[in-house]
Amino acid sequence: MKRPKITIVGSINMDLVTTTQVRPKVGETVLGNNFSMIPGGKGANQAVAAARLGAEVTLIGRVGDDSFGALLTQHLEKEGVKLSNSFPLKDKGTGIASIIVSEGDNSIIVVPGANTEVTPEYVTKFEKEIAGSDIVLVQLEIPISAVEVTVQLATKHKVPVILNPAPMQLLSETLLQQISYITPNETEAKELEELTGGKHREKLITTMGKKGASFWRDNQWIKVDSFSVDLVDSTGAGDSFNGALAVALSEGRKLDEACQFAVAAGALAVTKLGAQSGMPMREELTQFLERQ
Repeated sequence: MKRPKITIVGSINMDLVTTTQVRPKVGETVLGNNFSMIPGGKGANQAVAAARLGAEVTLIGRVGDDSFGALLTQHLEKEGVKLSNSFPLKDKGTGIASIIVSEGDNSIIVVPGANTEVTPEYVTKFEKEIAGSDIVLVQLEIPISAVEVTVQLATKHKVPVILNPAPMQLLSETLLQQISYITPNETEAKELEELTGGKHREKLITTMGKKGASFWRDNQWIKVDSFSVDLVDSTGAGDSFNGALAVALSEGRKLDEACQFAVAAGALAVTKLGAQSGMPMREELTQFLERQ
């Protein structure tokens, strides 16, 4: 089978992860159990997820000319992801996410840094890569103007687009019309319903954590059940789902099959600590599905 060609436009961060038994209240200091620096950012996470599942992945994103930027660039290359950012920014630091993991769940503060320089002008330089893709995947951790240009270019070249609307913000009607699939979590899906009055529901693929996912067909929600796994860290589950969904759809799978494939990838991702380190390899995912 020909390798799917996926272009992802999105964020690249270094995740600064602290695990603790007690989540601190306002003004409170607690002792943590462990601290790790783990490659992250929704764009990079989804790129690694897709690459590990066998896709040929280009990530259009930016890092700073600092130690985090160098480490993240080396890491993405090792994972088989082609990174657009040949010239790290000298006047912006690499984006970071400060993550507290407690009781199997997480709280996150993101400092965008170089991600703010993923501009419409920058994205336009890579129109050829977008045009040659089987699918394009975007999120909202970069400027919305860059997302809009990405979608316009993909639409121009008749390339399907998946939008992962995180963190949620106001989306134009033009943007929503051009997108092929929208992948909110349950909170984001509710916000979208309120903002759009239920329009574009047929494009929604809603992730529901341990409950799986759902999509709209024939005027009803079709549920895709998740799998029973031991929860370690939920940080990368949604990104693993999105990367896997892009791969499955690029391979020509029907929507229900693609969602099951993506739900399984998300389930495996939560069994390990860290976003990208938890992303399953293709063989691992295939074996997991065969056992179910």
